[in-house]
Amino acid sequence: MDNLNGLQVFVCVVQSGSLVAAGERLGLSASAVGKALARLEQRLGVRLLNRSTRRISLTDEGTLFYERGQRIVDEVQEAEAELARISDKPRGRLRVSLPAIGYRMLLPILPEFSARYPDIELDLDFNDRMVDVIAEGLDAVIRSGELADSQLRSRSLGPFGFVLVGAPEYFAQRGVPQAPPDLERHACLRYRFPAGTQMQAWRLRLPEGAPPLVLGKALTSNNLEALIHAATQGLGIAYVPEFVVAGALADGSLVSVLDDYQGERGKFSILWPGSRQLLPKLRVFVDFLSEHLVLGKTHKEPCP
Repeated sequence: MDNLNGLQVFVCVVQSGSLVAAGERLGLSASAVGKALARLEQRLGVRLLNRSTRRISLTDEGTLFYERGQRIVDEVQEAEAELARISDKPRGRLRVSLPAIGYRMLLPILPEFSARYPDIELDLDFNDRMVDVIAEGLDAVIRSGELADSQLRSRSLGPFGFVLVGAPEYFAQRGVPQAPPDLERHACLRYRFPAGTQMQAWRLRLPEGAPPLVLGKALTSNNLEALIHAATQGLGIAYVPEFVVAGALADGSLVSVLDDYQGERGKFSILWPGSRQLLPKLRVFVDFLSEHLVLGKTHKEPCP
């Protein structure tokens, strides 16, 4: 068993890229990870990793051992999955990465999930960066947009629409845009994707042959919550997923405009490693989200 534990630590270090990252995945300190590696190398009589203060790299012997060891660890995980399916009782820690704004769609339904599956411990990571599900040891990731990673399996969680929203006070002062070209004269709050300088496009239906949409400039942020708060404070108009501002639209702190020109639809999906069996804890989580997640139309107050 000690040999297997050492092998799992070694494989996790290689996949994670550092002792610290591996320790976070395994629930160990970096010191404990380093000692486990040292014991493994001593037992094998070879150096598996070249370690420096900045990076680690595989030795020739380490490369050979990793190729074999990874298959062994995968087989152990498959065996554990088979045993879990035999008991068929969802339990254990479930690590899921979601968009930063994902708490708005997930937290309202979590009490029912926790009541139904009390033996599942959820470990939720809310961020908008690109994540490597396999390398980071995640059980699943929820993201929007097109899916390109062929190593992952996925299930659609449903579509959602976008809305242009602003505070009633803003429209009272600046007027209500009647058509997309009017946005050039308004303060537009733009979302910038975290991985660079690319701005989210405002995809509105325009007449055939119409010139490209020009947006007024006011504020740019890579945080959707900040844009929603700015819109609520009357700083301008934001283009956001409809479900995210459901409460603000319902209580009138935000109102929507140009609804007839909306055409874009997004889609959330949950993804998990395709090489692994679907554990009961993940299977029930996927099924629950598919059944209970509500991303559809919201009630909207008329714009003044």
